[in-house]
Amino acid sequence: MSDLRPAVCPISGETQARLVFSYDAPPAGEIGFRRSASEPYRREVWQFARSNHYVSRHAMTVATDYSGDYANATYGNDAGLRVAFERVIALPPERSDNAGRIARVRSFAVAYFGAGRNIRLLDVGAGLGVFPYAVKQAGWHCTAIDPDERAVAHMRDHVGVEAILGDFTSVEGLGQFDIVTFNKVLEHVEDPVAMLRRTQQFVAPGGFVYLELPDGEMAAQAGAGREEFFVEHLHVFSFVSIAMLADQAGFRPIEVERLQEPSTKFTLRAFLSKMA
Repeated sequence: MSDLRPAVCPISGETQARLVFSYDAPPAGEIGFRRSASEPYRREVWQFARSNHYVSRHAMTVATDYSGDYANATYGNDAGLRVAFERVIALPPERSDNAGRIARVRSFAVAYFGAGRNIRLLDVGAGLGVFPYAVKQAGWHCTAIDPDERAVAHMRDHVGVEAILGDFTSVEGLGQFDIVTFNKVLEHVEDPVAMLRRTQQFVAPGGFVYLELPDGEMAAQAGAGREEFFVEHLHVFSFVSIAMLADQAGFRPIEVERLQEPSTKFTLRAFLSKMA
């Protein structure tokens, strides 16, 4: 039995799992995170039987600290971060994941709240700030939170939104929001249930949560080299495991949908409300 096999599913609590993919080298396109030169690349992806949830496990010392290492490996320096932001917001709508994201959230919000509401939105793990930028363009008030100091400065100075430096798992005093969004965030954390559960205190009565997560079921059909299974993704979700995630965190799924985005990412979108 592999020593990397996860003992229990962090979403469902089940123990029955199967090995789906194993890696002895980084797949093409994976971010070049710093790791010890003395350690061979060794990683496995396991899928649990009842939830269809995927868990990626490795025993390497990989620098994926989201307060610095992730931005360093992905964008290089401050100028690289701004260049990446400008490149993304310049994409035509038919080639932009972000254009589809804001259009979907806006259409859902109008149906959910009715027209004319003064929306306050919290975006968790905002990174480059492309979604907060679109929220601002839509005329809504956006607060962004991110653990990376340079990303926060970029959002304040170049995107022009309220940005907070901090770890969402411990930050206090944010207030309440009509919408809380996690765009490709929960797959990066050890305990996505705990992170989502903490959102309860920040969702205003009658508000909702929007999740975007990698779709493991579709990605697995396309093979081990898919971006959804890269080393920084500790979890890759399924239709069932999103519902379980919501339930464990005290939320009720309103809608869950799958799509392949213009970037070719296989994605699950979910809209959640608080349980009564």
